[in-house]
Amino acid sequence: MSNDLWTAVDLYLNQTLLGPDLVLDAALEANAAGGLPAIDVAPNQGKFLCLLAQIAGARRILEIGTLGGYSTTWLARALPPDGHLVTLELDPKHAEVALSNIARAGFSSLVELRLGPALDSLAQLHSEHVQPFDLIFIDADKPSYADYLHAALKLSRPGTVILADNVVRDGLIINADSTDPAVLGARHFLQALAAEPRLSSAALQTVGSKGHDGFALARVLTP
Repeated sequence: MSNDLWTAVDLYLNQTLLGPDLVLDAALEANAAGGLPAIDVAPNQGKFLCLLAQIAGARRILEIGTLGGYSTTWLARALPPDGHLVTLELDPKHAEVALSNIARAGFSSLVELRLGPALDSLAQLHSEHVQPFDLIFIDADKPSYADYLHAALKLSRPGTVILADNVVRDGLIINADSTDPAVLGARHFLQALAAEPRLSSAALQTVGSKGHDGFALARVLTP
């Protein structure tokens, strides 16, 4: 099977189940115009995130890695009118584009963007004694994934859903000799999931317009 076939299947699924989305199309166009890397989740993956958040009954969502706000918008669509989403972004340019996209989508009142290194922002949230989050989405620099997981647990409650993107790396996670920092980060993260008794975890491979990758999903048993 080829990436061309995976992409064609994604296109069929998106056209059949999702249809046109002018708001999110405009976000992708703004991302491209701003020079952001085209590493957003695919539309069907975004809807998957939205559905997971709705199934979890999420009222408070934490996103680690904003980029241009594409997945942020999908997650915000799952929130009730009094919900809240905190998204963390390191790059000021990315944050500027994201805030514009979020405003265009009508979610400025629900979304709070915190700028700076994510681990610093996570520590600040913990020091503020914020209410636990119902769903946490990790989609940032892979070498820090295990650190993000440990920080996320401090901001969780029993039943919190933790989801991490890009954990399969074109299948390279099975290469124990890899020196790729992203692969090493994904392997370390999966090992951290396996070693954490406070979590019930699984991971799935995905193929599609974004190539061969995967999600890891965990439910917090005790924070």
